[in-house]
Amino acid sequence: MKLHELHDNEGANRKKKRIGRGPGSGKGKTGGRGIKGQKSRSGVAIKGYEGGQMPLYQRLPKRGFNNPNRKSYAVVNLNLIEKFIEAGKLDAKAEITEDALVASGLVRRKRDGVRILAKGEIKSKVKLNVTGASKAAIDAVAKAGGSLTIASSSE
Repeated sequence: MKLHELHDNEGANRKKKRIGRGPGSGKGKTGGRGIKGQKSRSGVAIKGYEGGQMPLYQRLPKRGFNNPNRKSYAVVNLNLIEKFIEAGKLDAKAEITEDALVASGLVRRKRDGVRILAKGEIKSKVKLNVTGASKAAIDAVAKAGGSLTIASSSE
């Protein structure tokens, strides 16, 4: 196949219907808007207004609860920490803090803290200092000969 032989599938590309271009076009004169009324005029934005009736979005029941004090953590898996150590972006000999994780590019931003999860395995002996960690992650780091300290978030 050559560049000049490329083309769309049959029927994949349809020409735009040009409205208001005479009676022969099938969408002439009123341009598919009908006759008179608010919707036939330009500059109208009715959208969710239902003319005095209770709007649909207010009639539907609301469910659940959104906690305004909810904490949002940046999540890091152990296999990613191991990968970054092997790539030389993290130093296994120094203490790995949340700031070190952000500086290496493993975490974009700290949010309310960094939480370590136990997906994958870690072989390096590391000293981690983070806001939170799962029990399995703490065990996995200890098994590899390292330590995982959970500190209160630095606010």
